[in-house]
Amino acid sequence: MRRQSLALSLIVLLLVAGGGWWWKARSADGRSGAVTADGAPAPARGASGTGGTQLVGVITAQRRDVPVTVEASGTVTPINQVDIRAQTTSTVRDVLVRDGQTVAKGQPLFRFDERADRANLDKARAQLARDKASLADLQRQYERAKDLLAQKFVAQSAVDTALANLEAGRSLVDGDAAAVQSATVALSYNEIRAPFGGRAGAVNAWPGSLVQASATGSPLVNIVQIDPIAISFNLPETELAPVLDAMRPQGGNAKAAPPEVQVVLPAIEGGPSRKDSRGGKPVDAVARGKLTFVDNLVDATTGTIKLKAEFENGAQKLWPGQYLRVRMTLRSLPGVVVIPQAAIILRGSDRQVYVVGPDKTAQLKPVKLRYTFGEMAVVDGVDAGAMVVLDGKQNLRPGTPLRTQPAAVDPAAAARLAAASAAAGGGASATDVAAP
Repeated sequence: MRRQSLALSLIVLLLVAGGGWWWKARSADGRSGAVTADGAPAPARGASGTGGTQLVGVITAQRRDVPVTVEASGTVTPINQVDIRAQTTSTVRDVLVRDGQTVAKGQPLFRFDERADRANLDKARAQLARDKASLADLQRQYERAKDLLAQKFVAQSAVDTALANLEAGRSLVDGDAAAVQSATVALSYNEIRAPFGGRAGAVNAWPGSLVQASATGSPLVNIVQIDPIAISFNLPETELAPVLDAMRPQGGNAKAAPPEVQVVLPAIEGGPSRKDSRGGKPVDAVARGKLTFVDNLVDATTGTIKLKAEFENGAQKLWPGQYLRVRMTLRSLPGVVVIPQAAIILRGSDRQVYVVGPDKTAQLKPVKLRYTFGEMAVVDGVDAGAMVVLDGKQNLRPGTPLRTQPAAVDPAAAARLAAASAAAGGGASATDVAAP
């Protein structure tokens, strides 16, 4: 029994020693690198070969003119709109407008029963004619009184009385003329015409219905001007100074050119391309207008300023009440260097990028961020044409040897590039992609 226990103890010690040796060997292999099937050491992750060379995705810094723009949400608003209401109490005789009809300025819309107002006008005209006849007689009496005074047949008081009667007759005729004008205006209320050209809404009156002069209730019809049309939008008060600078005359011009405002029109995803019905040409998906109004006050509750831009809308691509995104160009930055924002390394208040040096090593350069737009940024400190590291910069140190491949700004483009490379090369790896 004692011999069996001793043998069992020896076996356990041998197993423990063998396990410890195996674990130590595995740890050493993990630190030094894995071994491939043919006995050669495999490259570490992130390296494209021996010697610690790093594979990175790069993009070329470009020099170009960059417009400085601001974006905001806007609402399409008509420049002119009106609720048509009756100014008299009457009965509708004719409805000359249809729902949704395009009307011209001065076009008749409604006619009411005008018989009572026309009779009042005829009565006022008759009264005017009668008083004009009386005025002519008073004028003759005054002339005779002056002749008799010259012959000393009447006293001066008789001439004064004739003159007073003449002046009273003239005042009476003036009152009758005003009554005729008032009756004419009242008669004109029985026909309603369009005050401007536009598009009519729903018609809320029919022949035979009673209308009353009232500022409340449903209007007879609403008319809005479609062309030209405006878009109202708000910007933060921090953008007020650049907007005002853009509206001031530049280069000694006596008249400032208003900033251009663009709006991208909505399209149906997957639908047919929009065509011009007259020529079959594609319709421009971007409407362009001019800034026409900057409010005189900043809204203290929201910290925004209200602006309005005017657009030509002959094709009626913009509709009142529509919600759109607008983009306004304030100025242009000529000949600046542009790189992706994702290439910039943020370290506190410092901005840095890695570029590929002439010796194919990583060089860290400080940059100054001037302006950002979309995924791109305008920077100072990098020359145009420099290869800027976009992918894999987190594993770099200054002086690291590099191998490069094209980098895509967005992940979708990178996925398409990888798929195309794999299809062309029968499953080529990332290291097989040529450098730019």
